[in-house]
Order: sequence, then C-alpha cells, then structure tokens
Amino acid sequence: MPAVNASREDRVRWLRFEHKGTTAYGIVEQDQVRPVAGSPFDGYKKSGAPLPLTEVKTLVPVMPRVFYAVGQNYAKHVQETAALLNRPVKLPTQPDIGYRAQNALIADGEAIVIPRDAGEQVQYEGELVAVIGKQVKHLTRENALDCVLGYTIGNDVSERTWQAADRTLWRGKNTDTFKPMGPWIETEVELDSLKTTVRVNGEVKCAFNTNEMIFGVVDYLVAMTRYLTLYPGDVVWMGTDGPTENIKAGDAVEVEITQLGVLTNPVVGER
Repeated sequence: MPAVNASREDRVRWLRFEHKGTTAYGIVEQDQVRPVAGSPFDGYKKSGAPLPLTEVKTLVPVMPRVFYAVGQNYAKHVQETAALLNRPVKLPTQPDIGYRAQNALIADGEAIVIPRDAGEQVQYEGELVAVIGKQVKHLTRENALDCVLGYTIGNDVSERTWQAADRTLWRGKNTDTFKPMGPWIETEVELDSLKTTVRVNGEVKCAFNTNEMIFGVVDYLVAMTRYLTLYPGDVVWMGTDGPTENIKAGDAVEVEITQLGVLTNPVVGER
C-alpha cells in the first residue's frame, strides 16, 4: 500500500501510543486504534490489525519541535489574572507569543505532580492546542489554517506565586508534569462550535466558548509566520478563559472540548 500524506481533509483522529514496548501513531476507530507505519507529519501507511484502546498506553500526541503558548487571550481571564496578581487590567493590543518546555508535557491519564515547596495557588487552565502539520512562513489570513494538521487539548497548570515572582515563568509554567496534552489530534474541527469545560472531581468549574478569543488561531499564525518558520509537530496553545481555581493532591482534573474529547489527569503531591 503506498504511503499517504496526512492532511486536515483526512478527517481522522490521530493517537500516539505505546504497545508492547513500541511507540507508534494510529488512527482511532471507535474503541480501537489502527496502527500505521510513519506518522501524520511525514506520510504513513496502515500496518497491522486494530488494537483495543484498552490495551495500549496513550502518549502525548506529539513531542513538539517548538512549544508555543499564547497568554492573556480571553478578556475575562485577563481581568481575573490581573486581580490575582494585583496588577492593572491591560488587554493585549496585538498577538503575543511565549514558549514552554517539553519536560512539562504529560499524556492523558498521567499524574500532575505538585512540588513539595509549591504554594496553594496551583491552578488549571483548559486550552485549545493547534498542531502544525507542515513547514510554513509568511502565511495570509486566507491560507493560515492550511498548515494546521488538527487540534488537541491542553491543561496549562500554573503555580501563581512562582508565576508572579519569576520573570521567565520557568517554574510557574514549566515544572515537570505541568502541561498535560491530549488525548489525540482531531484533524477536522469547526472552531466556532467548540466549547471548553473544566471539571474538578466531576464538578464543573468553568465553561466557555473556545473560539471567543481576543486573537484567534488565524491571527496568531499570520503574526507568528511574519518572523518565524513553523515546522511539522510544532504546537500553539491558545490560552484560557473563565475562573482558574486551586487544585490539590487527590483531585482529578478534566478538560473537555467538544469534538476533541476529554483530557483527564489525577493530581498528586511530590514524594
């Protein structure tokens, strides 16, 4: 069977998984995953029989070449963060991008570990994540979304005391396990119909229309590629809205985005 080049038109759900010591990509088909040789980023062909999802270990859907993160991208969240950090409210006037670290990434089902010396204000942030599928620069508003392979879910766990104290956010945002992402990449998504819901221990803590951003996915891709080359496997986390409350050891955090599924992670304390 010839290799297939993946694209948004394929309308598939890509899972990165481990099975019997082997890491691979596969296409989710109901309660099974069909393994492929290759990947959605460099071409693939189906290889092997479908596996029950219950028999594979879900991995982070992509280990990004560069991990971009949008901040302050929803008006209500800007206001709440300013109040929390005792700063004036200042809405952004242009897209502004930051960076996060791969070491912080964990998969669906893996534990968020709160360090022993962390403060009480460790909080969730449910986010839409755009996954880049091909190398691009100088995108326009008309073609920007052509470079997006698909979307997944992120939980931008943040320690607010460190966030306020550290100029580069190196602890507050990039501590090991603070960036759950998954469970898979959905290639065909209607952005305007998405809704994000965050639950802690089954209780809804916030819900918002995902695409009601100050600057949307297209705005960011156009602005970024004026100066930066985006590469297959890069990810762009698009920010959060709604209240962000404290989480603690023993909690279970779920971030659900319609069409994309549910990202679920238990919370534990560092031993």
